[in-house]
Amino acid sequence: MTQDPKFDRTRMILGDEVMSRIAEVRVIILGLGGVGSWCAEGLVRSGLKHLTVCDADEVSLSNINRQLMATVKTIGQPKAEALRDRLLEINPDAEITALNKVYSEETMDSFNLDSYDYIIDAIDTLKEKRLLLCAATRTKAKVFSSMGAACKIDPTKVKVAEFWKVRGCPLGAMLRKRMRQNGTLPSRKIKCVYSDEVLENRWQPEREGGHLDAKKAVINGSAAPVTAIFGMTLAGLVLKDLNSKLSEA
Repeated sequence: MTQDPKFDRTRMILGDEVMSRIAEVRVIILGLGGVGSWCAEGLVRSGLKHLTVCDADEVSLSNINRQLMATVKTIGQPKAEALRDRLLEINPDAEITALNKVYSEETMDSFNLDSYDYIIDAIDTLKEKRLLLCAATRTKAKVFSSMGAACKIDPTKVKVAEFWKVRGCPLGAMLRKRMRQNGTLPSRKIKCVYSDEVLENRWQPEREGGHLDAKKAVINGSAAPVTAIFGMTLAGLVLKDLNSKLSEA
């Protein structure tokens, strides 16, 4: 396989075999907010060529503070398509599939999760996140998940732990509670990115003018440095897993 010189700096530490594998694997990222969008960037800049990005929302003004593809020029565009266009500017040879839909009980069968090597959960709604994690762990894919990245500004508190060992994250705690209540548990272990920092919102803007998502019952503040670290950590977990597998082979 001819190696792409754009990724020579990554190849220096991973080697040809790992880089070839990165270019072959298929990854899907569900949720393209302040976490998922940066995860996609990290993967494509590392040589990933087969990526599906999924989100049903459009870019809004309130996304600009933390989402990779959100600029004043992309407001109103579907997030998945805006992100795809950005990623293709990094690597025009990549195969980026943009899905403008939500993962839900009605749509879950259309995602064909079995066709992916890695499934990245960056969904921020409780029900859909629970559905995805339970379904994803029934596939052969490696699953990585982001817990709540809002209400945080301290980058040193970002950690990685197995899903059932995540502590201090309200989203993680509520997710485990709902899973137990519904009797739908993940079929195997999931590595999660999380932080136990929880800050108070000091201000609440008016939900007028389309600047905030009126569909959400609760809106929390978030900052790009931490959400981006969450996303890049997820991308790093994929690279680490690929490197470990080939090193052990």
